[in-house]
Amino acid sequence: MVFRKLPGVSASGMSLRLSQKFVFLLFLSGLVTLCFGALFFLPDSVRLKRIFLSKSENQPATAAGSGAAENDAGERPKRPREQEHPRGVTSTKGESGGVVVVGGGTSGGGGGLARLKSLARKTPPSYEATEERLAGGKAQEDLTLGSEKASSLDSGASFAYKKFRRCLLKPPLGRDGGKPGDPQTDKRREKVKEMMKFAWDNYKQYAWGKNELRPLTKNGHIGNMFGGLRGASIIDSLDTLYIMGLLDEYNDAKEWVRSNLDLTSNGEASLFEVNIRYVGGLLSAYYLTGEELFKTKVLELGAKLLPAFNTPTGIPRGVINLGSGSSWSWGWASAGSSILAEFGTLHLEFVHLSELSGDPVYSEKVMNIRKLLNKIEKPQGLYPNFLSPVSGNWVQHHVSIGGLGDSFYEYLIKSYLMSDKTDEDAKNMYYNALEAIESNLVQKSPGGLTYMAEWRGGILDHKMGHLACFSGGMIGIGADDGAPDKRQHYLDLAAEITHTCHESYDRSATKLGPEAFRFDSGAEATATRLSDRYYILRPEVIESYMYMWRLTHDPKYREWGWEAVEALERHCRVESGFSGIRDVYTLTDSHDNMQQSFFLSETLKYLYLLFSDDDLLPPEDWVFNTEAHPLPVVRKSCLQDPSTAAQDKSKLSG
Repeated sequence: MVFRKLPGVSASGMSLRLSQKFVFLLFLSGLVTLCFGALFFLPDSVRLKRIFLSKSENQPATAAGSGAAENDAGERPKRPREQEHPRGVTSTKGESGGVVVVGGGTSGGGGGLARLKSLARKTPPSYEATEERLAGGKAQEDLTLGSEKASSLDSGASFAYKKFRRCLLKPPLGRDGGKPGDPQTDKRREKVKEMMKFAWDNYKQYAWGKNELRPLTKNGHIGNMFGGLRGASIIDSLDTLYIMGLLDEYNDAKEWVRSNLDLTSNGEASLFEVNIRYVGGLLSAYYLTGEELFKTKVLELGAKLLPAFNTPTGIPRGVINLGSGSSWSWGWASAGSSILAEFGTLHLEFVHLSELSGDPVYSEKVMNIRKLLNKIEKPQGLYPNFLSPVSGNWVQHHVSIGGLGDSFYEYLIKSYLMSDKTDEDAKNMYYNALEAIESNLVQKSPGGLTYMAEWRGGILDHKMGHLACFSGGMIGIGADDGAPDKRQHYLDLAAEITHTCHESYDRSATKLGPEAFRFDSGAEATATRLSDRYYILRPEVIESYMYMWRLTHDPKYREWGWEAVEALERHCRVESGFSGIRDVYTLTDSHDNMQQSFFLSETLKYLYLLFSDDDLLPPEDWVFNTEAHPLPVVRKSCLQDPSTAAQDKSKLSG
């Protein structure tokens, strides 16, 4: 091959130019490498990493036009969604995995907290000694907790468990484990405890490690709500077993968590369900017992939920892959929207994740949700159930205090109470929302029953769901903190709603309430559709009984609770556990073959508290998340180190 020489250019000149180019490219490559090294490896670059990575994290696809997969027919979410989907939820999958930075580390691809320090386990408390303390009336006041020093993240923040316990005003388990002085009430409480042990023993025998028990077929159920996580009934039962003094059973549950709770799953989970059951259950178990095991697990799991917030607005999507971090909206949700009751039911748990980890990212995520909700216009002051995580606008004007909306309102008033009544923003949002609810949704039937209708763009649907029956208790616990002249009004409203929900039980043949009941076409507090006649061991009516008992000590609430115990025993107890029934209006029981995990976490716990003295988990110190997991009031001034508190005081005086 002949190379033709270019005119006017010598061979040596061309060689020189190529060398110069090579040197320049080499210098440029080194400079780029140095910049990236500084960005990712210098210890003070965490915030820069977040800024940089936020642009390259997953941008999940919305639900529109994608395929959907039904849950197992027997699986029921805590909050059912649209009425067309009462038995399960559907989902559509995003495309890309995600990475999230937490306290300088990353999680994603099934990793967990990459830079979470190895957490030293404390010596477990003596359960025999705890039994003796319970019997002697000292509860956990002097429980041996091992080393006071808690482990910490790279941020250097630490959580001192003993200091937290000193900040409580009363012992968590009361003077004598909440044992009532009245023999009849004590006998009823012991019956509830027996029901819990029966439900637990059958779960352990036939479904150990699975999410829920199928008591008729004597096998376990996994389902697809928890993204491959297992043991939902175990996590949901930890605190119930502990406060009931079933310490052998609690110890078995704890050992399963230590040995078998695998958080490296790569499945598609409901952000809402994982948060209220797993995060809530592990948090409460830690705060009640001081076991570092629970703290370690909950911080690892909490980090896996953060990628769901990687949206243009910071409003999380409802479904997340716990391994890859990709997230997307439910397939049935309008235009790929997020659900009010789901993204609004994170605040309590995420505040405590920040408390334990020392990383403010969790609190920042939920405060960002609140800021957006405060900015956007609300029709008639109401919060619709569907919000776009992309645009930040409402997608439909459907408002419900039952499924799709319920626990959002609950978490507003409970955020205020959990903050030691310092979170004025949550308080204002709650009372403004309650005023709008009263103006638009609260109705009185011809027969004198007070109920909460649903609102569809200004048109009332005179239906109230079983889930909405929690609102009697919610309005009751908020009565003291509104306008002083409205305290009695709120207590009366709470009592009227609780009475209506009791009527929905009393007007059925089984004395158990339907999933939804109506107030139109001559019907009052009864289900008029076959699809609404089932009962799946739900706790909301009993929840309101418990709160109203503690607020008023009216004996009717304990009587109503005992009616529910008798109905559960008669119609839901089967040979190997408890099962929901398909029709509350017939005495020929048709069981659904599912012992829901929330039956152990909520229904039985609220019944036990109803028949206990008020000093068991006293309201001065504890609030319950929407799965009935007790979380402590955060007393910042008490938890601060003395030196920090002195500095703050000096700043204020200066």
